[in-house]
Order: sequence, then C-alpha cells, then structure tokens
Amino acid sequence: MTATIPTLAPQYDPFSTEAKWQQYWEQKQVFKADPNHPGEPYCIMIPPPNVTGSLHMGHAFNNSLIDALIRYHRMRGYNTLYLPGTDHASIAVQTILERQLREEGKTRYDLGRDKFLDRAWQWKQESGGTIVNQLRRLGVSCDWTRERFTLDEGLSKAVIEAFVRLYEDGLIYRGEYLVNWCPASESAVSDLEVENKEVNGNLWHFRYPLSDGSGFVEVATTRPETMLGDTAVAVNPKDKRYQNLIGKTLTLPIMNREIPIIGDELVDPEFGTGCVKVTPAHDPNDFEMGKRHNLPMINIMNKNGSLNENSGPFVGQDRFVARRNVVKRLESEGFLVKIEDYSHSVPYSDRGKVPVEPLLSTQWFVKIRPLADRALVSLDNQHSPNFVPQRWQKVYRDWLVKLEDWCISRQLWWGHQIPAWYAVSETGGEITDHTPFLVARTAAEAQEKAIASFGEGVKLQQDPDVLDTWFSSGLWPFSTLGWPEKTPDLQTYYPTNTLSTGFDIIFFWVARMTMMGGYFTDQMPFQTVYIHGLILDENGKKMSKSAGNGIDPLLLIDKYGTDALRYTLMREVIGAGQDIRLEYDRSKDESPSVEASRNFTNKLWNAARFVLMNLKGQTPAQLGTPNLEELELSDRWILSRFNQTVKQTCDYMNAYSLGEAAKGLYEFIWGDFCDWYIELAKYRLQGDGGVSQKVAQQVLAYILEGILKLLHPFMPHITEEIWHTLTQTGEQDCLAVQTYPVLQEQMISSDLETDFDLIIGTIRTLRNLRADADIKPKVKVTAILQSENAKEREILQRGEVYINKIAGVDNLVITEALTGNEGQTIAGVVGTIQALIPLAGVVDLPALKQRTEKKLAKIQKEIDSYTKRLSNPNFVDKADPQVVQGARDALAEAEKQAEILQSRLSGF
Repeated sequence: MTATIPTLAPQYDPFSTEAKWQQYWEQKQVFKADPNHPGEPYCIMIPPPNVTGSLHMGHAFNNSLIDALIRYHRMRGYNTLYLPGTDHASIAVQTILERQLREEGKTRYDLGRDKFLDRAWQWKQESGGTIVNQLRRLGVSCDWTRERFTLDEGLSKAVIEAFVRLYEDGLIYRGEYLVNWCPASESAVSDLEVENKEVNGNLWHFRYPLSDGSGFVEVATTRPETMLGDTAVAVNPKDKRYQNLIGKTLTLPIMNREIPIIGDELVDPEFGTGCVKVTPAHDPNDFEMGKRHNLPMINIMNKNGSLNENSGPFVGQDRFVARRNVVKRLESEGFLVKIEDYSHSVPYSDRGKVPVEPLLSTQWFVKIRPLADRALVSLDNQHSPNFVPQRWQKVYRDWLVKLEDWCISRQLWWGHQIPAWYAVSETGGEITDHTPFLVARTAAEAQEKAIASFGEGVKLQQDPDVLDTWFSSGLWPFSTLGWPEKTPDLQTYYPTNTLSTGFDIIFFWVARMTMMGGYFTDQMPFQTVYIHGLILDENGKKMSKSAGNGIDPLLLIDKYGTDALRYTLMREVIGAGQDIRLEYDRSKDESPSVEASRNFTNKLWNAARFVLMNLKGQTPAQLGTPNLEELELSDRWILSRFNQTVKQTCDYMNAYSLGEAAKGLYEFIWGDFCDWYIELAKYRLQGDGGVSQKVAQQVLAYILEGILKLLHPFMPHITEEIWHTLTQTGEQDCLAVQTYPVLQEQMISSDLETDFDLIIGTIRTLRNLRADADIKPKVKVTAILQSENAKEREILQRGEVYINKIAGVDNLVITEALTGNEGQTIAGVVGTIQALIPLAGVVDLPALKQRTEKKLAKIQKEIDSYTKRLSNPNFVDKADPQVVQGARDALAEAEKQAEILQSRLSGF
C-alpha cells in the first residue's frame, strides 16, 4: 500500500490559514505564561489601546514588532509573557456616551452617576472589544487569559493603593491652581494633553484710562474677553517710560473697577506697548504675578466655556461670542486703538479638539519632582532604562528635568473615582474649598476615620472627580501583574524587558511609568525602551485621522493577508527609530509593498510544495541529518549560507534591527534557497534513490524547516501551516514553541561562499547571454570560460556539473587563454572571467544582428531623452532632488547598456 504524501494546496489561501491558526493558538492556550516555567523571563506589556479605538496602522506596526520579539524569545527558550489589555479612556468614552444622550435629549445629570456608569459598562461590553478582536487578527501571541482592563477590579485596587500611598507620603495634595481646562469635555487636562497650534488671529490694542484723569495706558491682547477679569496692568520696573506710573490706578473699561499699575520683571518691554493686562485667573504668567503681588483672582468663565456672573453684561455668552461683543463695546466707548493681524500659538485640548482655557480651579496634584528625580537617578547612575535608539534618552531626560506638578483630577464620571471623602456635614452639606476631607482605601475606612475626627453624626461624600487616565496607565507594567500583592507573576516577570512604542508618547506614558515604577517598586519597569518611528503615507506625510491620509490595516489584511502586512511593516524599518513610508494606491486600495510581501508568501509556499513532493512522504526527522562526508559542494554552500543567516538574524533581533533581519531572511529564502539551491538540487532528485538524491532530500528538508523557524516571528501563520505539513505533527505540538535555529559555527565557510558566488555569477551570466541571443531553453550550447587565474579555473571546474545543468551547456571549455578560433560569439564578464557562447549553428546571426541594432536604437532614444532633461536648468534646479538623481542613474544605466550593445555589434 503506497503511503500518502502530505501536500499543500496548489495556491496559498492566507485567510483560511490565518483564521485556523489564530483559533488553534488561543484554544490550546499555546501562549499561556507560567511563572514556574523554566527559562529566563521575557515580558512585554501591550501598550493598552483605548477601549474606544479601532485598529490603525500604528497599532498594527507596533504590535507586529512586539509580537516578533516575543515569538523570537519564546523560541529561544525564554519564559515569555505578552500581556494584553485596554485602557478605559475616560474622556473618549464619556464623549461617546454624552453624544448619545444629547441625541436622546438628555444629559448625564438626568441619569445620575450610577445609571450613567451602568450605561458606560454596557457600552464597554457591547462595543469595547472591537480593537482587541482586531489585534487577534494580527496573530499576536498574547496570553489572552491574562487580558486586563484599567477599570477591572485588580487594577482599580492598585490605583487606589497608589493614590493613598502617595497622599500619605505627602506627594499628592489638593489646591487651587491655574489648570488647562477643556470646555468640550468640561474637565481639566494635563500639560501633556495640550497641543499647541499655530493660528492666524488678531492682536487688539485698548486704552485703559488712569483713574486721576491724567491720561491712559495702552495694552495689547489676543483674548479681549479676559479683560473683564483684569485685576492689574503690569510694566517692567526698569522701563523708564512707565516708572512714574507704578502705584497709580486705572479704571477698567466696561467693569469700571479700579485696578493698580504694578511693576514686575516678567514683563517684556519690547512686546507690544510694554504694558500688559493682568488676569490672574486666566493666564499662567498672570497667575504667578498675581501671587507675587497679592492681586484678586477673578474667574469670569463657566466650565462649559461661557461667561459667568463676574463678566458683567456678557454673562451667559460663549467665550468667542463674548470676545466679539467686548471688542464692539470697547470700540463704541472709544477704548479700541487698533486691530493687528497676528500669528501665534494657541493651546488646544488633544481630546476635546478645542482651545483650552487657563482656569483657576481646585484640583488634585502630584508633586512631580521627587518622582522625576528618582527616575533621573536610575537613568544617570544605572543607565536604566536603556533607550534604542540612544538619542531618545536625552529627550526623555530633558523632559524629566523640566516636569512640573501633575494635575490628576478630571471632572468626569467614567474612571477611577478619587478615594477622598469630604465631611460635608461640617460645611452645610456641600463640598467647598474648605470642606475637611479624608483619604482612604474604602468608604468604610473613610467613615471610621471621620467618626474619630468629627464624631458619630458626620456625613461623608466622596469626591465626584475621577483620576487622569494616565495615572492608572502609569501603573500598567506592575498593576497588571498583581501589585500591590507579591504575586508569582510580579516576582517572575517584573521588571519587564522591553517597551516598544512611538516617540510621541515618551512624555505621556513612558515617563509616567518610570516615575511610578521607580517610586512603588524601586526598579525601572522595563530594561529597554525601543522607540520606533512613525508610519508615513505614500507621500511621506505622517498618517492621521485629521489629515485624512490614514490607511486602514484591515483593508490590507483582507486583501493580502496578515502575514504580508506584518512582514511589510517590519521589512520597511530601515533602522531603529526611523519613520517608514508605506506605498499605497488610494484609487485602487492597493499597496505595491504589501503585494510584494504577498508574492513572497507565494514563493515560499511553492518552494515548500516542491520540497514536499520530492521528500516522498518523509519528514525531516525520518530523513535524519546528512553525513558530512556525503555533502556535495552546493550542500555545503547552502548550509554555510543558512548558518550565516541564523547568525545574522539573531544579531539583528538582539539589537532591535528587525527591518534588517526581515530583509536578510528575504534575500536568503528567495535568492539562495528558492532561486539557487532548489534549482541545483533538481537533477539530483530525479535520480534512482542513490546517496546524492538522499542527501539532497535531507538538506532540503533541514533547510526548509530551519527557514520556517527563522521566519516564524515575522510570518507566523504560513510558517505554522507549512511546518505542520512538513513535519506531519498532529495537534499536540506547533511551530510557535519549537526551538529557534541554533548556530552551527563549524558549517560556515566564507571562502566556500565566495567560491560558490563565482559559480552562481557564471551561471547567471551564461543565462543572460542565452537570453540576449534568444537561444531557446532546450538548445544545448558550448560555453567557453577564460581566466588567467588558476584558482578561478579550479573553482569553475568544481562547479562544472552545476554550470552544465543550470546554464544548458553540453560542452564546457575552461581555459587560461582564448585561441582566436572561437568564431562568432556573444560574450560577457564575471569579475575577471570572460564567458563566451559560440553562436555558429545555434542562432540566426543576421537576425540577431538586426535585433541588437533595434535594441541599440531604442536605448539611444532613452539616452537622448534623459540628456535633454538633465541639460534643462529648470528641471535640474526645480525638480525634487530624488527625481533628478533618478534621471542621472537611468542615464548612466542606459549608456552602459548602449556600450555593451555597441561592443556586440562590432563583433558581427
């Protein structure tokens, strides 16, 4: 009975294959981490995407990089953990829910806090898992049994514990300060959540009259509405123009309030008129001046951006409506001097997408210097964490040096409610700036503390605000592992090994984690921060939703498959930290670069089909390892090239040079293995079962299995599929947990590879000559190889069988010198070797001459065209330098081709 030979389908179907293995890995819990497992721990935490999000190209890129690192280390024998999870995204979720409520004619206050939160959790259950399922489609090898959410019970416990400890250590305080206020979300936002945008606006000049009627001063502002809250005008005390006015008072227009003229060195005498209006409740610099000079701080704005009862006749008006009306009023009363066009930087809320307002508000703050200084000590003394590329370390360090106290309270309901309780019975049932409060881990603990302080009748109310989302994200590397408990996971996998992220969140997230990790665990939360670049569109511009130039990775996955997209993103990484450009044709939703990777999968698939067909049902294990003495020249060459590739790939992966690793694998698999070794082995596989045939089978099986292991971190699905068919392994095992190829140093021979490159170059040249002469594939030819170098002639003699078989030669002449009797030939050069094919009796020489002349004429037209373009100053001076260089390169290539054709014609 004939054994069934395992085969692969004629064409690779990425969609069914990828779905099958994603389901298999998860159902079998292949990637479930075990702290008791042998091997050095290797852990990466997924940067938790917002629960509101959907997969974009940045997610696909970063998670492909992470997964390649995790799979590589898992196969190297490390005890790996890739922990997934999502962030609760306070502002984003609340924005979605409040938009839904507005459509229903309601607000969150109509529902009340409890029902609003019930609705938020319901939304999370129904819609919050979108991005997690999309990440699964990427084939990321996460331990899904450990999936975390920043609002789940364990992480919430960690957040409360961190807040209480920081408060008890004097590092969290409550106070009235100027904060960045987002009127859209009606919440404070941190400095890091503010994006400064350059806008074209105006600079308004107004007169403020002196109270004694002796004249006026002129001030300039970009925010006229804030003048309603002015409590002084400031000048530089060294400015001789105004020294005599310091101490006098002005009458504030519209409000008719007397305000002083103060001297403060913060004022720039060169800006505007040298007089600046001071609104301490609505400008950071004015706030500092207000504190120095004990000025009143008058807040004129409501939380929604409208003006409040302190704004006189403009109460209730939106800030921008009030701006126009204030200007009109000042103009009508004769106080407007002039309006100038003015380009300046305006801070926008990153979340709310509206200009923020500096607003005087009572908030919770973290004293940042003790945390930042501890992180700086780790960086300067222990070089921890290590940044790849190194240049980002300075950026990180500079940021830590200039960090200011962190406003951590947000006026939202979705999030971690601040664990502070106010004794409202002491202030008439309301929370005021003076209501005494207690910080506690639970309501019961707060009640116990309150009774001890205020007696049995005390009534408590928890602070309604929630914590900044980045507070919980800052704990992510250790809260996800069970902190504050000393869990086996925490003891095994913390500190984590690598953080992979874009440079744009070094400040938002990386610094938060190092400060929190350093403070609570006395260790940096990760050993290495791998900073990758951004993905640029086909025009080299940063992808963004607002620019409308993003590319949906799911469209590319649906068209080309996950492996093709993953491999493209990693292959395009030229160096760590460099941006990558993704080729894309928007008119067709096609990507040439991803298509090239899809072609690579097809090339691998077809090569595997050929190997399987010629192994006759035998697995690599059954075939065994070839006897070294029985290896032929091509076997030793491919084994040397394979081990060079193993060494190169490991070196690149260890140095976070994933792009170089991917390119090296491509070159070896497509070039060395598919294009050359398989071709060189074909005639041996047609033998009668002798030693040469068996050795070829052994080497093919060994190299193919090694290739699948090397490529698996980049293309996990196709490699898993082929490996199972090749090894005939059932469901009890999978490629993902096999041992990565181990370098066999003794198999490497650089001299052998150099020699074999000469043989390959000779075959390639003879093939090209056959094509140029239009010699049909089945026609055998005589080939003459001339070299004065004895070593080269010896190498060619050793490769004679390969040259004959692959180049279609039946008479190979290897000689030191030509006789001059070779007749009409077509010739080429390989290094110092001259290769000739006599044409008499093989081709129609007159027809060949005619074809060559036509080719030359066509090439000459190209030369004329490029020469004309490059002699045009308008083109050379104004065109893109890359385009100009491309034209120069094309001209040089065309001239080279013309020279070769001229040489051939001269021989006729």
